[in-house]
Amino acid sequence: MNFSSPTELHHQINVLIERAIEDSVFPAAQIEIRVRGEIVLAQCFGYLEPETNQHPTNTETMFDLASVSKLFTTIVMMQLVESGVVRLDQPVCDVLPEFVGQRPILAYPALRNLGHTEAFKPAAADLPQVDAAQVTFRHMMAHHAGLPPGLPLYAWGSAWRERLLATPFAYPIGARVWYSDVGFILLGVAIERLTGLSLREVILQRVITPLGLQCVGYGPILHNNVAPTEFYAHWGKRMRGEVHDENTLALGGVAGHAGLFANAHDLATFGQILLTGGEPLLRPTTLAEMCCKQAENTLSAAAILQGGSAMVRGLGFQLWSPDPLSPTHPFSLTAFGHTGFTGTSLFVDPARALVVALLTNRVYAGRHTYEAARDVRNEVHRMIARHIAPMSG
Repeated sequence: MNFSSPTELHHQINVLIERAIEDSVFPAAQIEIRVRGEIVLAQCFGYLEPETNQHPTNTETMFDLASVSKLFTTIVMMQLVESGVVRLDQPVCDVLPEFVGQRPILAYPALRNLGHTEAFKPAAADLPQVDAAQVTFRHMMAHHAGLPPGLPLYAWGSAWRERLLATPFAYPIGARVWYSDVGFILLGVAIERLTGLSLREVILQRVITPLGLQCVGYGPILHNNVAPTEFYAHWGKRMRGEVHDENTLALGGVAGHAGLFANAHDLATFGQILLTGGEPLLRPTTLAEMCCKQAENTLSAAAILQGGSAMVRGLGFQLWSPDPLSPTHPFSLTAFGHTGFTGTSLFVDPARALVVALLTNRVYAGRHTYEAARDVRNEVHRMIARHIAPMSG
């Protein structure tokens, strides 16, 4: 085992996470670390009802995965590519024929704030335009289709699908990485068109059931062993077992970008499949292509983009980045994985034969804890990298 001091690593992680709980970064957490398939740390922290120190987190507690759900969507899309149902470089409009036409490039805040009655207007002659028919599935999975990060689907009622398919763009196609939930919501819609099944059914049949995952699924989760997230004042309740993401909630709790709940053990089991080549979900050659760099923003470009963090994207995966703010940075150049807005993450480092699943509910006290939770996750990764060396040979 390429492990310098398991006991010391356990101690350091425990101290770090317990301090984060004391500092109200998040009230509950789970972590599972595997090296060469062996579980070297499986730990639970905090309480699901922190005001009264009731219901301690346990190994079966499920957390809202948020955007870590995108990995499951990506796996299914790549299964369809493997089977020849669709091609990576095929235009999205071949599957979603409504996704065509010249679209304006609009400032993102203006898109994000569109309300119930406001509609997308035809592109003015003096605005830069994008031909939606040129967007491919590869563009969407690598987050360089030029689509906006998000849209207020929750405000559009039954018109959400029509207006999603008519979305304007934030940048020209392929101009830069611009992390987009919109692209993955569209992928989810495309998967449903390609399979004739709901996304909930597809993910269950193609990923959850083949791996025997007992604690992974879409909400609503009816039992109480679920980490609560944000208090929604407009509903007068705290979200627990219902997805935190407003768009996913409006779509019935299932979307291509979010919606899954899981515990750290099952998420690490999923990660172990990715570490060992993808079978039985995917062929190793397919997974290798997913881990190849498809698009990136440099550190200089990152200074003005999405919080200043450089992004390197594979197909669905976040890849190693030279940016110290990236969760991949402490690991090897072949590391890959994903984070979720609620404070969740799954990362794999093939050079270390390493899988790290870290789940928190950092939105419990609100959305202001993003940077603090990011720093905790990155420090956990740095600790692991110091104690678990890359394998020789």
